[in-house]
Amino acid sequence: MNQPSSPPPRTAARPWWRTTPAALGLLVLVAVLGALSLPLGFLVLIASVVALWMLPPWRWFTRLGATVGAFFLLTIGAGLGGQLDDTGKEKANQVAVGTGTPAPSSATGSPRASLHAPDLTGSHLDEAEDRARDAGFTTGHHDASPAGRTVVVRSGWVVCFQQAEHDGGREVIEFAAVKDREPCPEEDGGRIPWPAMPDLIGKTWRTAVAELADRGVDGHDVTAEARYLNDALPEGGHDSWRVCEQDPAEGEDITSQVTLGLAHPAAGCSTDGSYLGDRDHDGRPDYRDHSDDRATTGGGAPGGSSTAGGTSGGSAASSTGGGGSGDGSSGGSSGGSSTGGGGSSATGGGGPIVHPGAFCAPAGATGVTSAGTPMVCGPASDGRNRWHHA
Repeated sequence: MNQPSSPPPRTAARPWWRTTPAALGLLVLVAVLGALSLPLGFLVLIASVVALWMLPPWRWFTRLGATVGAFFLLTIGAGLGGQLDDTGKEKANQVAVGTGTPAPSSATGSPRASLHAPDLTGSHLDEAEDRARDAGFTTGHHDASPAGRTVVVRSGWVVCFQQAEHDGGREVIEFAAVKDREPCPEEDGGRIPWPAMPDLIGKTWRTAVAELADRGVDGHDVTAEARYLNDALPEGGHDSWRVCEQDPAEGEDITSQVTLGLAHPAAGCSTDGSYLGDRDHDGRPDYRDHSDDRATTGGGAPGGSSTAGGTSGGSAASSTGGGGSGDGSSGGSSGGSSTGGGGSSATGGGGPIVHPGAFCAPAGATGVTSAGTPMVCGPASDGRNRWHHA
């Protein structure tokens, strides 16, 4: 005897908020709230789109269509409720930003009494426009120079001129401005009167800065640098150093930074090229060396009169690099040194003793270290001539 089969288990009912009617109700709510308030309707739209993709058991293309429909319903509801027409109500009387073209005025009725425009010249443009609006003015702005530049960051511009007028029920004030730290032209649209660069060559740093200050150049805009690559400005000050180079050149407009190339008074500006004389090849210019260093030449004694080892008879003395007279003097030249290279900075005729990595000149010169390693002068990674292994 067959047993009666048990009925299949009943499927649990889906919650009402996950049903299709609930999803459609969300779409209607978007349209209704959009007609009342566009911002509120937009927030509900975002929440509805999230719910449509998570709650109803729809396929992906159905959810995509519902999402697009929600945007259309928000637009239709906002349009029917007049929300789109009221978006720019508070700014209808303001000038379009950056164009200087007044927006159409919706004011009607009898014109109001003229307002007194405050003097805002010298103020930053953003502050001037805020104060003018607080006083009841519609504002506009433009470049006071003939370049016609677009004002992007208003806080970086300064008002040079202002013009207030009555325009069909509105009080309009137009600002003409230049960039911060630029001098104002004599009239709106005129040339900016940049200061001309004077001739500063040969003057001290202190005198040059004072002369530039007299022309309206801020001291922070003047930069000093060493004229020669193998020299450096002292940390304690360089007021007495002389100007050898200037940028911009004499007579040109000073529109930004001024750069002055300085040289020590003992060196002066007479040396052409990028390096001062450095006869001992120690990387420092001659004026920074002691007097006994300046006279040293490659292979010569401090007196400069002897050769690296004299004649063949004195070669024995020079081959050891040692000093003293004695045997080395017997083969010296008739008027030559009696030391056979005793004071020379060279060893064994290999060139002067140099320090690896020190500045050198000219390129191609040779030398040796104190340990006897051959060195050659040539460009380093910084582009300047330095001693390195041959």
